[in-house]
Amino acid sequence: MITALDKNTALVLIDLQKGTLNAQLVHPAKAVLANAAKLLDAFGNAGLPVVIVHVNPLGAPWTKTRKQVSMIPADAEGQKAAEAKMQEEGFFTIVPEIMLHPGDLLVTKKTWNAFYETGLHDELQKRNVTGIVLGGVSTSVGVEGTARAASELGYNITLASDATTDRLASAYEHSVNTIFPRISEIDTTDAIIKMLHEK
Repeated sequence: MITALDKNTALVLIDLQKGTLNAQLVHPAKAVLANAAKLLDAFGNAGLPVVIVHVNPLGAPWTKTRKQVSMIPADAEGQKAAEAKMQEEGFFTIVPEIMLHPGDLLVTKKTWNAFYETGLHDELQKRNVTGIVLGGVSTSVGVEGTARAASELGYNITLASDATTDRLASAYEHSVNTIFPRISEIDTTDAIIKMLHEK
């Protein structure tokens, strides 16, 4: 349950792009996007920072390391072909429900963590941000990866539980019930917006 929002809190929405939302998701993408859009409007109206993050993993060092399952080609030729296909399919395109406004930050990440080698921390520090509200896809991957880093950096974190989803119910539940309670507060979009109006 949410108890407070810092005076300078930013909204950080993770990977709400065509490629991630085309996957089979636990919660209907339409509902998740509607809640994310409500948060976007509320933070914009409050004059608070908004960060839209999208992922382009091609060429990242982790794509070339040994692992049991990989969806990303490791070789240069394979990555080039994958990028052309992903561009053609609009994989990297932020969905239309998530509209960027002047002053919003657009961050491209290569890993699960939106802070890693992106300059996001510096941009938030310039704006004196001490707290973040998180939403996006996938809860157990990009959202949790970003939250873990934010916790290490000392941000107060709030998860909008109905503005995020995952490919697996078990992964979503583990993140929301086990990981996030240790590093953040958790509540619904409406409760977060209510708190935003009260602060």
